[in-house]
Amino acid sequence: MRVLPKYVFATLEERVHAYAASSQAGGKLINLGIGSPDQPMPAAVADALGESAHASDVSGYPRFRGDPRFLNSASRYLSERFGHDFDPDTELLALAGSKEGIAQLIMAVVGEGDVVLVPDIYYPVYARSAMLAGADVEFLPMRAENGFLADWSGVSADVLRRARMLVVNYPNNPTGAVAGLDFYERAVAFAREHDLILISDAAYCELAYDGFTPPSVFDVEGARDVAVELYSTSKSFNMAGLRLGFIAGAARLVDLVADFRTSIGYGVPTVIQRAGALALAQWRELAPLACNRYRERRDATVAAFRDAGWDVPAPHGAMYLWFRVPGGDDWQWTADVLDHAGVALTPGSAFGEGGKGFARLSLVRDVDTLREAVRRIAQMNAPR
Repeated sequence: MRVLPKYVFATLEERVHAYAASSQAGGKLINLGIGSPDQPMPAAVADALGESAHASDVSGYPRFRGDPRFLNSASRYLSERFGHDFDPDTELLALAGSKEGIAQLIMAVVGEGDVVLVPDIYYPVYARSAMLAGADVEFLPMRAENGFLADWSGVSADVLRRARMLVVNYPNNPTGAVAGLDFYERAVAFAREHDLILISDAAYCELAYDGFTPPSVFDVEGARDVAVELYSTSKSFNMAGLRLGFIAGAARLVDLVADFRTSIGYGVPTVIQRAGALALAQWRELAPLACNRYRERRDATVAAFRDAGWDVPAPHGAMYLWFRVPGGDDWQWTADVLDHAGVALTPGSAFGEGGKGFARLSLVRDVDTLREAVRRIAQMNAPR
């Protein structure tokens, strides 16, 4: 911990709280920094949560690997959504959010002298968990001109000899980029060639637009030999506060996470898993509700930016806008936007060196509020 830098989102949270407490805030803060859902969970999920709380079998310790109802529902979801069958008893594992599972898998596998391959625009847990385990991180280029697809073609032979894992995330946080099946085919082939564990973070797999349907890494033949995929209920079902997800993959890989988790914790609360089981069972009806809402917000916010003369791309996935900032200093620009416009955004470099010069806007407020945020940003940055 002495060598690990402070978690960047803790610093950003402090900055937002300081502004909110200041005299200049005046109740006008629009917080679009963190990607935390602003809508309630679906009524059916909330009802299942409440009903489950009265069950006699939820007050004891949860099962280490997961509640059978949740795991069976997760298995059916994967079969219906992607056409892949996973044994709920051996090839699935309940998680208190996919972030936790990614960290635990990495820390279960790597140690000093090992390398984890991570895109240079990344969700911080990918690199921080490797660092916590004493491993090194090799950052892969992830550029706009390449559709923000991670590029491992330049990794040296020396690094590859020490590499143990490759992490990919599509639809992507923070860029909103999406990846087609050809990308996963290359990733699986690369992992097989260099004896890597491929971690596919699919937390946003239900948030895609413009006719694009995100594939699964398991659509690639042979992927089960090297890959795991992680799923989350946080964004698709507005359940971020409940902390629930799961990992799927070959039993030998899932067991690594299970063994690590049993050493430090006691599983996911059963009552939360029962609500998650309902959400996954009704994914066809419930997931589009969130997706359609974020699409509407995306369209309105991009249009507002373009009306103001800003060239902000419309992402094909996730729940964020990712755009270049005036002047190129994303930390200073987002600080100025907070101080002078009362809008909290996340500087791109919070997601690594590759994010410098960009900002992320989370679509976590209603359309009118998002338009107001754009109006303030554009007004503040109008030519003088």
